[in-house]
Amino acid sequence: MAKNKAVLKKSSITFLTKYLNNPSPTGFEKEGQKLWLDYIKPYIDDYWVDNYGSVVGIINPKAEYKVVIEAHADEISYFVHYINSDGFIYLRKNGGSDHQIAPSKRVNIHTDKGIVKGVFGWPAIHTRGANEEAPTLKNIFLDVGCSSKAEVEKLGIHVGCVVTYEDEFMILNKNRYVGRALDNRIGGFMIAEVARLLKENNVKLPFGLYITNSVQEEVGLRGAEMIAERIKPDAAIITDVCHDTQTPMINKIVQGDLKSGEGPVLTYGPAVQNNLLKIVMDTAQKHKIPFQRAAASRATGTDTDAFAYSNAGVPSVLISTPLRYMHTTVEMAHKDDVENGIRLIYETLANIKNGHDFRYFK
Repeated sequence: MAKNKAVLKKSSITFLTKYLNNPSPTGFEKEGQKLWLDYIKPYIDDYWVDNYGSVVGIINPKAEYKVVIEAHADEISYFVHYINSDGFIYLRKNGGSDHQIAPSKRVNIHTDKGIVKGVFGWPAIHTRGANEEAPTLKNIFLDVGCSSKAEVEKLGIHVGCVVTYEDEFMILNKNRYVGRALDNRIGGFMIAEVARLLKENNVKLPFGLYITNSVQEEVGLRGAEMIAERIKPDAAIITDVCHDTQTPMINKIVQGDLKSGEGPVLTYGPAVQNNLLKIVMDTAQKHKIPFQRAAASRATGTDTDAFAYSNAGVPSVLISTPLRYMHTTVEMAHKDDVENGIRLIYETLANIKNGHDFRYFK
């Protein structure tokens, strides 16, 4: 890929906007997966969908050797848990939703009758007094404009309905992507763009490429666990997000020193196979793609762990996009990091020849 050639097209950003604005809560990712699959279909030879909704687009499906590039498709959300007699709704988390940002947020409640609008209510500042309570799952609540439980239920709302925030995608200062669920649908966007570039540049890979958008990462890497067993890959390149630690109130001693705009982040850790990591780093240096380094402890906390420890061990590597304000409605990524992540995956695929690249002793 030419060094200075723009990676993204106008149509790419149109897709990204539509993809991020579409709700895709954990366990209910279907509509987002349909959008993603429709986008990649022109660039793949085949595809399949597993029983829980993970989608795999395949290039060279008959090839014996299999390489995965992967993201996760789900976003954090809430479940309706309890409706009181006055029509106020209490919730349980579906993934790592941040209850402290909830008060005054607008939400979409997903019902069989369609979307029902609601808001997180909160007592006015005048009424709270000196010893005011902080938001917790025990006191945050939804108001859908009803006066009784029966009125709420008439709207189609019941225990188990999923709740997502209403906030939509935007671009700040021409270089920052902002929205909910960049974790990790920005990765899904990146691997879709890799598929597009391979097709448009007529790249012939010597292996089967499995472009994988997994479900249920936010509740324990479950989709990746299932899909890894089905694909049985020989290598896996996983995308996810990590923290931009330059913003106020973040301790770099604890979280590391990473910055948006300085390149995708490559992680060292037990689940990351060192030879594959070296190939990725060598690729970055060869093509002058900036990157940053991070260290994980026992686990990366990403789908890398699920792939690495499946099928008697799959050489795996993690490429992360630095993100500000993770698990809020204003997650923020730098455009350059996204484009460089796409370039890094694309160029790395060209450097993978066969399984001998990953032997423990070379």
